[in-house]
Amino acid sequence: MKPILTLMAVLLVVGMSAEAGEVYKEKDAKGNAVYTDRPEALPAEKLNVKSQQTDTVEVKKRYAAEMQNYASSGKAPPAGAESTADKAKAADLTADDKAKRCKDARDRYQQYMNARRLYEPGATEGERRYLNSEEIDAARANSKKTMDEFCAGQ
Repeated sequence: MKPILTLMAVLLVVGMSAEAGEVYKEKDAKGNAVYTDRPEALPAEKLNVKSQQTDTVEVKKRYAAEMQNYASSGKAPPAGAESTADKAKAADLTADDKAKRCKDARDRYQQYMNARRLYEPGATEGERRYLNSEEIDAARANSKKTMDEFCAGQ
């Protein structure tokens, strides 16, 4: 009887810790919406918020599959239009913005060149996936390209 009660107590505690937190919406003195897990006033509206973590590895696989599909079908990816729009926007930046972006790109390139190992964040917090040599070379080449793009003419 005692092991069964112990097991039920453990399951109850685990079940309670896995429960999602409650989110409430209330208004402050200025009438702005405030979202909290501990409302100060009772006329707070309880919200049903569902969340989940994004699996970055799965997203990258799906993106690569979509790009492969575009390449095989001969269509240009829809992001191509955004890329030209981004380039036009980059051309309109002020001199100070350009200088700052150039400095940031140079700093990032130096970090990539000086780092022994590069990684990308994993699916959960604190998790890392270290890049292999080909991926490191590609990341360094991409940062060099970005640096050259932002620092052109300076």
